Amino acid sequence: MLILSSLPLYQTYPQGDIHGQYSDLLRLFEYGGFPPEANYLFLGDYVDRGKQSLETICLLLAYKIKYPENFFLLRGNHECASINRIYGFYDECKRRFNVRIWKAFIDSFNCLPVAALIDEKILCMHGGLSPELNNLEQIRNLQRPTDVPDSGLLCDLLWSDPSKDVQGWGMNDRGVSYTFGPDKVTEFLQKQDLDLICRAHQVVEDGYEFFADRQLVTIFSAPNYCGEFDNAGAMMSVDETLMCSFQILKPADKKSKFKLGNTSTGVGVFGSTITSKPGNPPPGVKSFPSFESDSSVYLDGFYLA
Repeated sequence: MLILSSLPLYQTYPQGDIHGQYSDLLRLFEYGGFPPEANYLFLGDYVDRGKQSLETICLLLAYKIKYPENFFLLRGNHECASINRIYGFYDECKRRFNVRIWKAFIDSFNCLPVAALIDEKILCMHGGLSPELNNLEQIRNLQRPTDVPDSGLLCDLLWSDPSKDVQGWGMNDRGVSYTFGPDKVTEFLQKQDLDLICRAHQVVEDGYEFFADRQLVTIFSAPNYCGEFDNAGAMMSVDETLMCSFQILKPADKKSKFKLGNTSTGVGVFGSTITSKPGNPPPGVKSFPSFESDSSVYLDGFYLA
């Protein structure tokens, strides 16, 4: 069964974890444009922990039904009965409706794809690499519907994490799957003729974080996660030239919605970082749109090719 979706490119927005933060999801759409103005690719973890998992997943599924060629949902490790039974989604369904609706969502989660390929160069998944992953055909051959097993390829795609402290494969502190070092990222990209791995699964302070010399990026799209981390959220934008940029959402300020500030950074894939002030993009980097509705969005960008 086909798992990798080849996405049509004009503007694609990969998104990281949402975790029931419905108001922040709406902010993301305000910045990127409501579907079908752009392609959206969500990397999983729509439910649990946040207060509005039901609104979040219902809106995402509705957009998928309405715009199936522009809107894509991947599976995260929280789109699994054994996980969201514990971390909030089951209780929210039971409190607001009934257990039957939770079971219906689980049936839909079991059908979600686990990876996507953007323009044959950017591999996207929720977690990361697997020691069992040797080629992309293995992902295409994963069967659906299915629960998430405790180990193996499917588990790793949803659960593994990069680690700068290991070479090769290491034990994961989560107690599930593995960690992988920069060498494994380089090795996999070279063998598969890919440029970038885009994944989610971990809170990162600035909403996105590079790994392995910018060969992997982690995106997390829930600002002020759980009301505790004071992290930014981010979404990545990929245009038809494989120009990648990041729109960074600072945690919403209840006293004042508007925060001034824009930065643009151009990064060559094999080159150095160049920084410029707003309105004066560096050589080789396109200027970015401004966001008049909420200028707490900060921008960063680089070319893959």
